[in-house]
Amino acid sequence: MITHVVLFKLKDPSPENLQKSKEVLLNMEGKIPQLREIVVGVDLLRSPRSYDLALITKFSSMEDLNAYQEHPFHQKVIAYISLVRESSYSVDF
Repeated sequence: MITHVVLFKLKDPSPENLQKSKEVLLNMEGKIPQLREIVVGVDLLRSPRSYDLALITKFSSMEDLNAYQEHPFHQKVIAYISLVRESSYSVDF
């Protein structure tokens, strides 16, 4: 099992933008066959070191993670997130 975690800091972390971004990310569920699990969380603490959103996804293999990265639906999500994010970090384990 491969877990892919991405943290996003938004340019404008207003409640409306956070909710829209969360919905865009969650909308991948059921649309990308290799995506086994998806969880999206909005930061509660809002401290200076916090990131705004966390995306946690799970895949059966590295091949499935790579297929997800290239999937056309995921590419549309990346296009949206690229417009609204200030920065992001990821880890795969």
